[in-house]
Amino acid sequence: MRGGVAWYKGGTVKEGAETSGGELLNRVLQPVLTFLDNIGTIVTLTFQTVVWLVRPPFRLAQFLAAMDFMGAQSVFIVGLTGVFSGMVVTLQTSYALRAFSAEGRVGGLVAVSLARELAPVFSAIMVTARAGSALAAELGNMRVTEQIDAIATMSVSPVQYLLSPRLFAATVMLPLLCILYTSVGMCGSYLVAVVWLGGDAGAFFQSVRDFALPSDISMGLIKACVFGFIMSAISCRHGFFASGGARGVGVATTRAVVESCVTVLITNYILTQLLLDV
Repeated sequence: MRGGVAWYKGGTVKEGAETSGGELLNRVLQPVLTFLDNIGTIVTLTFQTVVWLVRPPFRLAQFLAAMDFMGAQSVFIVGLTGVFSGMVVTLQTSYALRAFSAEGRVGGLVAVSLARELAPVFSAIMVTARAGSALAAELGNMRVTEQIDAIATMSVSPVQYLLSPRLFAATVMLPLLCILYTSVGMCGSYLVAVVWLGGDAGAFFQSVRDFALPSDISMGLIKACVFGFIMSAISCRHGFFASGGARGVGVATTRAVVESCVTVLITNYILTQLLLDV
């Protein structure tokens, strides 16, 4: 009897140890599995969205509405950000170049900075904050109120009807917003460098012609296309699969914005390395 009790206690202790080890392993692996599942869902849903882009019927009204929302309604916030970005970069660069008596080169340096880095990155972040969050919240609300299920019951693909126009609009409109950002940023740069700091206008424009190349503009446009695609894909994924009522919609929106911004910054480094090596 005593031996049986000893054997039973030993078995209980061993089983408990295995259970604790399994829980610890599960806690360690769960974030990794969740991360991989999220990536897999994004890739699968984005592939379906791209496939539906080239399949009829083509609903032109949906595409135009998405382009208006992503592009035209983002003009003010992108333009405002671009003006002050160009102004502050010019101010910092002018004071830095003053030590080398090279203030006349500020225009070219600011132009390259805006075209290559600031315009695509900040345009993507601004569009994510304004349109990406609204996109995730709208789709999430449609999911929790079963509007997406209702669209499917009418033999209409929710992916084609809801996601494809938004993915297309973000990919097409963000490069245009990038051009706007660069243009108004250079206006702000001219205002600070020439009007306020008294620099020479001829030297300003000459430095822009000397430093800024078509390859700098193409680099920014390529980045903007990729950022728009990534931002819309992530926002669509989180909104389309939202669950848990109003709180779930809020969580999906927050994750969409955070993941989009982080992914844009990581992708920016990768694209910069690849494009500079070409």
